[in-house]
Amino acid sequence: MRRYRHGAHTKTDLKVHVVWIPKYRKRVLTGDVAVRTRDILRQIAAEHELEKITGKVAADHVHMFISYRPTQNESKIMQWLKGISSRVLLSEYAHLRRQFWGKHFWARGYLAVSSGNITDEMVQKYIDNQEGEPLNDDSRFPIDQ
Repeated sequence: MRRYRHGAHTKTDLKVHVVWIPKYRKRVLTGDVAVRTRDILRQIAAEHELEKITGKVAADHVHMFISYRPTQNESKIMQWLKGISSRVLLSEYAHLRRQFWGKHFWARGYLAVSSGNITDEMVQKYIDNQEGEPLNDDSRFPIDQ
């Protein structure tokens, strides 16, 4: 069942699957560090009104599937998740500080994939069927031009 998030004048269902790795893809997210990482990410999500749908902390990467508000964006969400968790983990675990010098625990990038119930083809078909036939070929504007 779909759960919409309600705003003053909006209903939204924005979800994103994000994946990121520790620097050098080191396999350090094990045992107590993995449990603490999970707890930190849950706390960050709660503080920033992100609804964690599911997630997993693997030895060398993290997956999260989250629902977010339209006033938030993926880059800001990742800044919160990676920045805060990096600071906390490096302050609590001395062995991580020795392996990840320079106050950088996570690698630079991340993967973000939006989630939805309709396909690109369905959206294109919907747009094509709006208000009958186009007046001419100039009324369409393909993205690749």
